[in-house]
Amino acid sequence: MQPRVLVLLIAVAVLPQALAAQATAATAAPSPPASPVADALRAMQQRYARILIAAAEAMPADKYNYRPTPAQMSFAMIQAHLANEGNDVLCSKVAGVPAPQRAAVDTTAGKDQLVARLKDTFQFCESAFAHLDDSKLNEPIQLFGPNPFSRAAAIMITVGDWADHYSQEANYLRLNGVLPPTAQRRP
Repeated sequence: MQPRVLVLLIAVAVLPQALAAQATAATAAPSPPASPVADALRAMQQRYARILIAAAEAMPADKYNYRPTPAQMSFAMIQAHLANEGNDVLCSKVAGVPAPQRAAVDTTAGKDQLVARLKDTFQFCESAFAHLDDSKLNEPIQLFGPNPFSRAAAIMITVGDWADHYSQEANYLRLNGVLPPTAQRRP
């Protein structure tokens, strides 16, 4: 068979399938606009929820008042910070939704209560970020003080806050002979 005839036969065989695929694509519902920043934030929220909660669970209850130096926060203080002014405030501001009204927890709360509150705040963050998209990244929002931040900057501050506190907790765990969650082998 001549090469031209072979190419023509292949084209005739493939053409109906290609046209059908093109017609299906043209009638399909339009996909939502891409939101790579909001998608990345949701992925980071899932990651930091997992590892910060795992770190809080890994620290022995009798070590919650541990602080490497008097100038540093205790492990319990980090948990209370995340539970009170951390997650609820940052996630509500970033998402533009009201923060839940919760009674504050302090360092006298036990490990179980602090871990439970941390879980609650990360659940709030997850629900707050569920409908977030990239359409308002430049919108100014009030985070701290009189100067507004863009929503994009607030997203970066939020993820940075989680990274900062996980780093603290990982060091505190190591100083107490506990391997941090991110250093453990995955099953």
